[in-house]
Amino acid sequence: MMTVQGAEQLFTQQPTMMPKMAKSGEHSVGVKTFEVANPQQLNLTDFESLQDRQLTLEVWYPAQKGGKLATYENVTRLNKAFAVQGEAYRDAKPQAQGDFPLVVLSHGYTGYRTIMFYLGEHLASHGYVVVGIDHTDSTNEDVDFNNNPGSGFVSTLINRARDQQFVLDYFSKSNHEFSEVTNTDHAAVIGYSMGGFGAINTVGGCYDFNSAGLQRLGFPEQAANAMLPLFNFCRAGLENVDNRWKAMISFAPWGQELNVHSAASLAQINVPTLYIAGENDDISGYEMGVKKLYEQTGGENTFMLVYENARHNFAPHPAPKVAFETDIEIGHYIEPAWSNEALTRINEHFALSFLNCYVKSHEESCQLLPTREDATQLKDAQGKLSEPWPGFPDRWGTGMQFHSKKVNE
Repeated sequence: MMTVQGAEQLFTQQPTMMPKMAKSGEHSVGVKTFEVANPQQLNLTDFESLQDRQLTLEVWYPAQKGGKLATYENVTRLNKAFAVQGEAYRDAKPQAQGDFPLVVLSHGYTGYRTIMFYLGEHLASHGYVVVGIDHTDSTNEDVDFNNNPGSGFVSTLINRARDQQFVLDYFSKSNHEFSEVTNTDHAAVIGYSMGGFGAINTVGGCYDFNSAGLQRLGFPEQAANAMLPLFNFCRAGLENVDNRWKAMISFAPWGQELNVHSAASLAQINVPTLYIAGENDDISGYEMGVKKLYEQTGGENTFMLVYENARHNFAPHPAPKVAFETDIEIGHYIEPAWSNEALTRINEHFALSFLNCYVKSHEESCQLLPTREDATQLKDAQGKLSEPWPGFPDRWGTGMQFHSKKVNE
């Protein structure tokens, strides 16, 4: 990866301009990068042999105070280097004691492990161990977006859910410096775009590709027919959904415009699920994409937050300066009708409320999930505004909808 001098500060200080759960938690946050290998995975050069799959992980965790603030270096889709300033402390020692649930954080196609670093840092400050994955073959660095933009897509389809499950297994079975404080029996998976596509499978949404779809990806008809079993799997390849997954959050998940997830399997999902959607998503689709996933997903603990007038880019950190140089770069980050910084704060609020509710069983956090569909406050006949959504300042929330399958008692 190319290096870059200086780190950009992408966020302003707005202590009063945020919903309640977007405020940082009580824990100092550390961050550490390390390499792992998932042994004996399918070799996608011949689709027959096996090889170790190398993954780079970024781990945010409650830490002892002290150290140097982290910067996150990456490249854009056109391989332009940039660095952004974080609030975590690089390689700080983990807290000596704790019982912090594991959260797996999975980027889109293409992306990188720190594209939602703000969420990793935020959740860690509230007592979670968060693991961002660089999904090999699917990162900005791996894919030549000018000359071969689809080069990593097959790997994404086959490996995304398996990478997520591997991280949970790795942190459960390996002796590592976070072993004493990480609770892998209470885990959650968060995915954006293709990361959301994988997360749905990880908690039970089986893939339902057909031969014609694989042919559109470039496979000859005979090969497409023969290889369908490689693509049509469930539960990250497990016989049953791993019962350690207590919650799933899926930002703008791809696939259901093409009916990639089996409707029958979606109906059987009982892991608490929060979909987050852009009303004008031009990548994953809304009506026939994310909204359809929400409607097809079973279980009463299924929710959907909708950003009105948003497209697909409401999950990443705000755009670095270099991304403003070309349309293809800024199109990976920008939301024309929204402040990307405001979106990150709302994402923090809802992600933390949802995880605290269903992973940590904090009833007070459950009460922060709205029961009124529209965020906009309305005036009554006396000119008094209705109450804001729980946790939102007065007159602050608008342009959002929240849908729930839970039956209110």
